[in-house]
Amino acid sequence: MKTLKYFTTFLFLILFLISYQQNVQGQVSSTSKHEMKMKSSQPKIVKAIAVINGTKGNNVSGIVTFTKENDKIKVVADITGLTPGKHGFHIHEYGDCSSEDGSSAGGHFNPDKVKHGAPMSSMSHVGDLGNIEADNNGKVHLEITDSLLSFSGKHSIIGRSVVIHSGTDDFVSQPAGNAGSRIACGVIGIAKP
Repeated sequence: MKTLKYFTTFLFLILFLISYQQNVQGQVSSTSKHEMKMKSSQPKIVKAIAVINGTKGNNVSGIVTFTKENDKIKVVADITGLTPGKHGFHIHEYGDCSSEDGSSAGGHFNPDKVKHGAPMSSMSHVGDLGNIEADNNGKVHLEITDSLLSFSGKHSIIGRSVVIHSGTDDFVSQPAGNAGSRIACGVIGIAKP
């Protein structure tokens, strides 16, 4: 009789453990499916924009757009209010243009921790976009394509900022090319495609 009681208890325990395991697996599977559905329902970013405004005492304004083209990003900048000549043009690490001098944007966006240099050189920050050149009316129209910029991963520019400097980036001086003060700034946000 005791043997039958132990056997019944043992059988009940086995059935309970099997049922419990199937229930846990079902919950994990359901959670995984939910996470996958959430990831797939999030739209892929194909375009971003920065609205450029001058820092204190500067009348610079404009728009910089970033558009995904295959595995590269096309950058189009239309800026006004600059002094004629070349100006350092960079992506900075923080999307914060709240300080009067633009210092709240932090340094150049440099996730790979490399030296500053010319864009597309063997050694440069992800944020090193070089110089823009204003005409005699202080206007710039620039179109470039960059292979380091991204809308995801460690090279993502979303939530960072575009900074325009008063002087020319010399591509040599460390850590930022000796481009002078920050005369304009704009936060990079997701744009409607």
